[in-house]
Amino acid sequence: MTPDTVLRWQRRRFCEYWTKLSARPTGGRPPVNAEIKALVSRMVAANPLWGAPRIHAELLKLGIDVAERTVSRLMPKHHPRPSQTWRTFLANHVRDLVSLDFFTVPTAGLRVLFVLVVRAHHRRRVVHFNVTEHPTAHWASQQIVDAFPDDSVPAYLLRDRDAVYGDAFRRRVTGMGIGEVLTAPYSPWQNAFAERLIGSIRRECLDHVVVFGERHLRRLLTAYFAYYHRARTHLSLDKDAPDGRPIESPELGVIIPIPEVGGLHHRYVRRAA
Repeated sequence: MTPDTVLRWQRRRFCEYWTKLSARPTGGRPPVNAEIKALVSRMVAANPLWGAPRIHAELLKLGIDVAERTVSRLMPKHHPRPSQTWRTFLANHVRDLVSLDFFTVPTAGLRVLFVLVVRAHHRRRVVHFNVTEHPTAHWASQQIVDAFPDDSVPAYLLRDRDAVYGDAFRRRVTGMGIGEVLTAPYSPWQNAFAERLIGSIRRECLDHVVVFGERHLRRLLTAYFAYYHRARTHLSLDKDAPDGRPIESPELGVIIPIPEVGGLHHRYVRRAA
């Protein structure tokens, strides 16, 4: 044999040794339970509007301790939606602050309905909503009275500069002892709590139905807000619902889905078999 043959054998021996050594299994992460994989797949299929944080929050409420990264890995890959972040310099007054805003909803009869929502920043609760085809300052001022009976009046009210908040509205708010905080012109991001709520209503409910009229819209929003308060998890609430949801341990039984908002969403609970 020649020296080149010996060198070639040595190089091949070296490569085979390290290839075999690198192929040894390592500890790594434990495999995900097949039942959890199947449950995540069912949740994704039943709730196409949900992302990994929402599904992870539901699993936590069901007593299933997995990482959010694991949930994201188990979900089908798709183009991520752009996410927005918003802040408010009034965060220090969150317990005493509410915001309100209007948004429009087209109907099957080619009418335009106006929805007023009033949202408390603390616990992200919707304290009042109403629907009208002809909003006026007197109508809006009456909604403030209906939203805050007795001694539940907040210290501050955050709103934009829409002309519908006329003299009658401002006098009523002042008479109730509420301080008004106005956003800058053409600056919807300064009323981020209300804008985010309206976006959620559209994305998670109204964008998927045809509204026939005022009665139908009220019924839809009532169902959505019931789901929103008792079941929908929020990142800002440490993945809890505004009304609070207890964590259900596996000992309580099997997981069953409960349709919400006509089946657009589901609430998952444990029930004994």
